[in-house]
Amino acid sequence: QVHLVNSGGGLVQAGGSLRLSCAASGHIFNTYTMGWFRQAPGKEREFVAAINWSGSVYYGDSVKGRFTISRDNAKNTGYLQMNTLKPEDTAVYYCTAASTIVLVTGDYQYDYWGQGGQVTVSS
Repeated sequence: QVHLVNSGGGLVQAGGSLRLSCAASGHIFNTYTMGWFRQAPGKEREFVAAINWSGSVYYGDSVKGRFTISRDNAKNTGYLQMNTLKPEDTAVYYCTAASTIVLVTGDYQYDYWGQGGQVTVSS
């Protein structure tokens, strides 16, 4: 069992930056693939980024070049650095963990979810 806690959301102006954190406890976090998803009001949940145990990463098209996913296995913590934020990035962001070493992008492939954190980008 893995327990995830999101932190770091908030309000920022367009063009600004935020860093989200995801603290994990429980099972062996460093063997899991960690991901981030987001969901805006009235929209489906969207894949944002994933990182596996070895540090390989994959990004959704809408955030490539602006967001960076990383992890510190010694601290059991994952991060999502978000730069050049746009109003369309406004959403609730969720950190997730999947019990696989493979980079996966489907929300159904993730076993554990954080509580979510609001990110609001003003124009």
